[in-house]
Amino acid sequence: MDNLLTFNIVAISLMITSFVSVLLAYLTKDRKLPLIVFGIGIVWFAFYIAVLWISLDRAPLRTLGETRLWYAFFVAVIGWLLFYRWKFKWVLLFSAFMTDLFLLINLTSPENFDKTLMPALQSYWFVPHVIVYIFAYSILGISTLFALKGLYQVYKNKFDEENLRKADNLVYIGFAFLTFGLIFGALWAKEAWGHYWTWDPKETWAFITWLLYLLFIHYRKHRSQNIRTAMVILSVAFVILLICWFGVNYMPSAQNSVHVYTQ
Repeated sequence: MDNLLTFNIVAISLMITSFVSVLLAYLTKDRKLPLIVFGIGIVWFAFYIAVLWISLDRAPLRTLGETRLWYAFFVAVIGWLLFYRWKFKWVLLFSAFMTDLFLLINLTSPENFDKTLMPALQSYWFVPHVIVYIFAYSILGISTLFALKGLYQVYKNKFDEENLRKADNLVYIGFAFLTFGLIFGALWAKEAWGHYWTWDPKETWAFITWLLYLLFIHYRKHRSQNIRTAMVILSVAFVILLICWFGVNYMPSAQNSVHVYTQ
């Protein structure tokens, strides 16, 4: 109950600061003020995650709800950094919206914060594997926003090449972390189950996700003039990413998956 009460306070605080920061970004010309307000909420949320980690005696990365905490944190940090670097108000708005959405989901579906970990999760690969994936998901989610903006610009015949370059750069970073996630997962699987790869449903969809982002990178290199198709690939890749993260857990074929952790 104490953890739940603390999360309610912290989550609502971050939701308020993110909302206020977006208002300040659109209503004032001072960029420092929204950065300070949002930054306070992010630091407060980071402190909560650190305290939760200590109180649980394990990384809060075991359940979907706990990974949503990290997604909310990372997407807020990335949005803050991109607004600081590129001054895009719509990026700040998107990151604030996604942060608040994931916090709201956790508020309506509170966690029990069980301290126990199944034996397979008691590995030093557990933390880096999950964290690099959630960071990749966060930054690739924002790259999708640039893809949708690019599709709209193509539709209006007012395409901005700078938007495409930013989408490329975000994908490069996100893809690198996806790759690290696959590698860490394979090393973890070898340690836990004796095999680097077993074509488990979660592994299969993670590999499909990785391939789609690789396809986008190669398509951009060899078909750089076909912007519409590239943006469609990037948008579809994020849909597959969401299936890999959330959707696989509800598939009948995944009920015995070692990645569902319901047994």
